[in-house]
Amino acid sequence: MKRHEAREKALQTLFQLEGTELTIEEAIDHVMAGERDNFYDLLVQGVHTNISSIDEKLKDHLENWSLERLPKIERTILRMAVFELSFMEDAPSRVVMNEAIELSKTFGDEKSSRFVNGVLSKFTDEQEN
Repeated sequence: MKRHEAREKALQTLFQLEGTELTIEEAIDHVMAGERDNFYDLLVQGVHTNISSIDEKLKDHLENWSLERLPKIERTILRMAVFELSFMEDAPSRVVMNEAIELSKTFGDEKSSRFVNGVLSKFTDEQEN
């Protein structure tokens, strides 16, 4: 499985987990149907395990928005990207940003990609300085 596909499936899994009573294993089974991938597992488990610290990092980069007010799809995409940027040393920031923007174009509305780009640009600018 290519990383782009793993990110799509991780997004679908994490999206299912928010606001439902599914366990992480049930959500994984719904999306993956027995198929597994190391990068996918790393994303899903990593975001799920580190969600509190990811959310704290995100809150600092949202202008005029609260994390709770964000549409669920954008919140999930941003969480995945912040996880990759913060916890995965081999993740080039440009690749992570581009992937997040592409996911937001596919799964969000017409404004999603600009919003995701803006938040992640602030996040990466701060990390690089």
